Amino acid sequence: MPLPDLIEIVPLEKPVRAEITVPGSKSITNRALILAALAEGEVTLEGALWSEDTQIMVECLQELGFMVDIRPDPNEFSNRTITVYGKAGDVPPGGTEQQPMELFVGNAGTAARFLAAFVCLGKGVYKLHGVPRMNERPKKALFKALRELGYRVDSPTDKLPAIIHGSGPKPGAKCTVNIEESSQFASALLLCAKVGGWNVEVVGENAEESPYVAMTSKLIEAFPHRGGKFQVEPDASSGSYFLAAEDFAPLSESFLEYSEEFGMDVETKLFSKIKVNHWPNSGWQIDENFPKAILFGERYHMLDEIKNSTDQAARKILIQRFSNYSFRSATISRERDLGDSIMTAIVVSAEHLSACARESNRFTDLARLRLQETERVVALRTELTKCGAKVIEEGDTLTVYPSKLHGAEIETYNDHRMAMCFAILGLKVPGIKLKNPACVKKTFPNFFQKLAAAPPHGLGATILDATGRKLTHDELFAE
Repeated sequence: MPLPDLIEIVPLEKPVRAEITVPGSKSITNRALILAALAEGEVTLEGALWSEDTQIMVECLQELGFMVDIRPDPNEFSNRTITVYGKAGDVPPGGTEQQPMELFVGNAGTAARFLAAFVCLGKGVYKLHGVPRMNERPKKALFKALRELGYRVDSPTDKLPAIIHGSGPKPGAKCTVNIEESSQFASALLLCAKVGGWNVEVVGENAEESPYVAMTSKLIEAFPHRGGKFQVEPDASSGSYFLAAEDFAPLSESFLEYSEEFGMDVETKLFSKIKVNHWPNSGWQIDENFPKAILFGERYHMLDEIKNSTDQAARKILIQRFSNYSFRSATISRERDLGDSIMTAIVVSAEHLSACARESNRFTDLARLRLQETERVVALRTELTKCGAKVIEEGDTLTVYPSKLHGAEIETYNDHRMAMCFAILGLKVPGIKLKNPACVKKTFPNFFQKLAAAPPHGLGATILDATGRKLTHDELFAE
């Protein structure tokens, strides 16, 4: 049974102790699928994300003629073990000018950009096309670079749909690619550069420091190009929602209250503890920085004070300090500090600032958010404002001020990250309702199941349909 068109998230009522497993990284999975197809032998990807975006990439590779074996992952329902039988850089031929081979990329930016470079290595004609939003997203800098390498790309608007004429590797060919609009342009070229014999120069804002270009380079170095196994690490962006939820779960009013009710140890009684299993520390994903960037764990060093306090009144004051001491007033950059998890920080910051009586938080360098699944800067400002937040948009900066928040019906814009961010806000703010929640299938199809599952494998949240009926586990999967 599919997710309803509208759901309501009910705030958590008790502290939560949980260890959450999140699916594999979409960014790593789709890069690894391209590299596996170019490898000299069969490559098995373990912990690979199985969601709309990665399914699209697999389907395109199969359409091209690659054999791909897909098996369940016993550790995570939304992962798969995927074996790709590489062809040692040989990309199967496409169609003709009159009848090109069609590859549908949906709204998967990585599939659209990576495949555009990938099919250049084949012979024949390929047509890439996607959903209307994908056909609006920029491709100009990538197409320009492919033309510099000597390939023919037919696209009057320099967007999709596009006709790409593959002509195989071109040893010694050179190009320059500008990544101001998307680092995926450079990643697409770098993934195919060795097989293609291309020399790729990356330019543009923070070209040398772009975290996703760095991810691609590190992945290429570590990948088993002659066959073998490759472990896809969990997605840090997806993990950010659950780390944020930790501070939204209720705290105890007093030590004695929870001591009598639950008989738990001091640390358990005082506040929730939500862990994301196997949190990545490779340095590949910029969103690994999420816990440090927003300092959610900063209050935990005061635990000893509570343990050592013998005065109940003083202990209550310390517990209140815990509840209010979680989010720093700061400037956080989409370029330097966080990737997509900056959306999580933006959405939850209004509630944190209100509780902490802080002045404001500034989120800067958000230009690339405007060019993704939706115009995310405007979407975030619009939907937070619906909830009573004061949010000022100036250039590519959003400034969030302390505000008294309330429930609202949230438009998700068919954007998975909008849905997940505001779902987490609903764990604290009553009355948060999400339109089209099934859009999470793009990267995290069992997200709502994780929210609702009983601890320790979930948060134990209650999720309702439009009639107020509690949804079951099976009804919460996004298909």
